[in-house]
Amino acid sequence: MVHTNIFNKIKYKSDAEIELIKLSALLVGQTLGEVAKHIRPGIPLIHLDRIAEEFIRDHHGIPSFKGYDGFPASLCLSVNDVVVHGIPSNEVLNDGDIISVDCGAILNGFHGDYAYTFEVGEVAEDVHLLVERTKESLYAGIEAAKEGNHIGDISHAVESYIRPFHYGIVEELCGHGIGRDMHEKPDIPNYGRPGVGPLIKRGMVFCIEPMICLGRRRIYMDNDGWTIHTYDRKPAAHFEHQLAVTEHGTEVISTYKYIEEALNNS
Repeated sequence: MVHTNIFNKIKYKSDAEIELIKLSALLVGQTLGEVAKHIRPGIPLIHLDRIAEEFIRDHHGIPSFKGYDGFPASLCLSVNDVVVHGIPSNEVLNDGDIISVDCGAILNGFHGDYAYTFEVGEVAEDVHLLVERTKESLYAGIEAAKEGNHIGDISHAVESYIRPFHYGIVEELCGHGIGRDMHEKPDIPNYGRPGVGPLIKRGMVFCIEPMICLGRRRIYMDNDGWTIHTYDRKPAAHFEHQLAVTEHGTEVISTYKYIEEALNNS
């Protein structure tokens, strides 16, 4: 889930705390893999949400999103021109749609949180490229997330990868620190200058999450107080990974393994 309001200073985690956060992140990955098995034309969004909530609770977790600032569901399901924070409904997926599935889970008092954009059936080539390039921009950001670099280096890496494609980069929403609270410092925008912002240090745990629009970057919030649309109603893609800075370097503690297994078996 995307950063909303963050007031605290950066909270550095011990090695033991990072090991617990890894378990939360693993549960999110397994949940996303379970949801991935059911993504197809005709499936109602509310059904995907039920699958996720049951899976998280069956594995002794608590859905992070449900009840968070009043959010009514366990997943954010954002289809086509919805960038993030889509509320699951009886709407069904159609062939050619894309859907960002953003999932959070609490285990042992710590949060896991990350997202993946799925293609439903056969999507248009320009939309497919948007999805692929948004995912690649996430990995560009991860490459820059090294101890001794600055948060601005992550932001600049994402922006530098995306700019040649002339996509819109959402500026009002950003990645975030994570731990006992789902949203902590530092903010991690998807645009910016290298060498600025907080220094990346051991003990940091944070989420990088590019939100990239096929058209212009301008967005607006629906009347429900959550759903974020592109203003020009063109599609947007969203990917998110969770990282920890440890003695071994920066580790991606989230995983798309279970998603990829489900997609390969579909």
